[in-house]
Amino acid sequence: MAMLSPPGTLPLLINLPRPFENMAAMCPIERAFSARGSGSGVVIETERLLLRPLTLDDVDFFVELHSDPEVTRFVPTFTREQATERLAEVERQWAARGHGLCAVQSKETGELLGRCGLNYWQVFDEVEAAWTFRREHWGRGYASEAARAVVEWGFGRLDVEYLTAMIVHGNSASVKVAERLGFTPGREDVFLGKPVTVHMLHCPDHRAGSRPGHPKG
Repeated sequence: MAMLSPPGTLPLLINLPRPFENMAAMCPIERAFSARGSGSGVVIETERLLLRPLTLDDVDFFVELHSDPEVTRFVPTFTREQATERLAEVERQWAARGHGLCAVQSKETGELLGRCGLNYWQVFDEVEAAWTFRREHWGRGYASEAARAVVEWGFGRLDVEYLTAMIVHGNSASVKVAERLGFTPGREDVFLGKPVTVHMLHCPDHRAGSRPGHPKG
């Protein structure tokens, strides 16, 4: 069993169900989650998974994940140098905004299964819920489980009107995940050279004057 969080950390959120507008589109099984503070950000725990901030120590995993030709049909390929730069950006976002991409780990085996988290993209001034998993773990509900926790945690923490999910055309599996979470197609756009449909999910308790990507307060 992997350690849930470093010793001495404090719980931030415990079992927080939230009233989504489109509950019928959510996962059929309600999965509570908890979130604990850690030295680098937060550790989110679901029924089967642990999510903790990606760091530069994860560069080998990140390169492997982004080298599989089936995975990179929909997400960029990264060399080790590019992965190092990307993970440094992830660390900076966690430090500056209190959210970012997470490594997703199996509670049962400790294996790293994929990545999931919240990206703030300045070019759009929007926060994206993003998920990518190793091919051998597709079809097991991990993406829906991880992304649901991330979305609920994000709406509880961030001052945003909505979250996006940018999905490359042809990625039907990610479209199904987004639909389960209640996302609906918004606009068509281009991101990293690929045509994407930007799916959107509005915050159920949005307040006027939101600042995308910033904590509530």
